[in-house]
Amino acid sequence: MSEHKELQVAALENGTVIDHIPTEKLFEVAKLLQLDKCTDSVSIGNNFPSKKIGKKGLIKVAGHFFTDEEISRLSVVCPNVHLSIIRNYKVVEKKTVDLPDTLTDVVKCANPVCITNNEPMHTVFHVVDKVNGVLKCHYCNKEQRLDNIKLK
Repeated sequence: MSEHKELQVAALENGTVIDHIPTEKLFEVAKLLQLDKCTDSVSIGNNFPSKKIGKKGLIKVAGHFFTDEEISRLSVVCPNVHLSIIRNYKVVEKKTVDLPDTLTDVVKCANPVCITNNEPMHTVFHVVDKVNGVLKCHYCNKEQRLDNIKLK
């Protein structure tokens, strides 16, 4: 008879849990959020069973609460992940990361002649189709899909 033991990661006193990350995106999310530079503890788990997506990744970051800019960047790479904000060992807020209507300084325009690629200025993209992940540059009107974007 085999004995099944489950390993657990310590509960967070304060921090953020990012859950329901598609397994193929887990390390891209970690890189995007620059977790390698985090001085507090970071726990990364992959290939956990998930009823919603089959297998999932999970990241726990102690002592860190992500900014709106970080969440916007996360939404471009991995929309629909779940964030849980932990304070005093309790979940005080849960939210799903949705693609916002507008992205500022997150995505680089794919049009080489766009003013944002030739002048020092902010990029602005309007999300024209959230379901299919289509963005449109505010300045040159070039559309691009999330699966082909480059982050700024």
